[in-house]
This record gives sequence, C-alpha cells and structure tokens, in this order.
Amino acid sequence: MTATLAPVFAALADDTRWAILAELGRADLSASALATVVPVTRQAIAKHLTVLAEAGLVEPVRVGREVRYRALGSRLNQTARALERIGAEWDRRLSTIASIAESLPDD
Repeated sequence: MTATLAPVFAALADDTRWAILAELGRADLSASALATVVPVTRQAIAKHLTVLAEAGLVEPVRVGREVRYRALGSRLNQTARALERIGAEWDRRLSTIASIAESLPDD
C-alpha cells in the first residue's frame, strides 16, 4: 500500500501541483489555461502535470486540437480511504492504551 501512496503524497507535497489539482477539480483545463491562473510558466505547468499524471491524479483528454487535463477523483478517493484506515488503526491503538491506563491502580 505504501508504495502506491508514496507517488501521490510526493505529487501533492508541492504547493504548485496542489494548486493545479485544485483548479482541475473545478474544470478540465489545458496547460496554457492553467498558466493563466497558477503563477508559473506553461512549461512548468507541463512538468507538474506529468508528475500528477504519473501519480494517477490527472489524465489528459484530447478536445479537438487541445489537450486538457482532468482530475481523477478515484485516485483521491482511494488515497482518502487508505488514510481513513490508518486513522482508524491509530484510534484503535489509542483506545487500547487508554483502557490499559484507566485500569491501572491509582498510586
């Protein structure tokens, strides 16, 4: 599981990629269109889109002669479910520790 999540977290760790993904959550956009709303060059946008695509977070969609990018909710949902499982396991562990601590005699 960690091997499949590592590229997602690496991709999301960059503020620019996070901003790109947020914009693509609102609408499918080309690299040129993204460059008008995210303060980096079109070439930088293209590099960031490659990282996001390799992590499975976006996909290119051809619309006529233009290539637009679309956010992939399924990958984000899969990541959220994995984090939920990790959180539930920690909750279980903390509950066990609390139970043990509460059962100890007061000194």
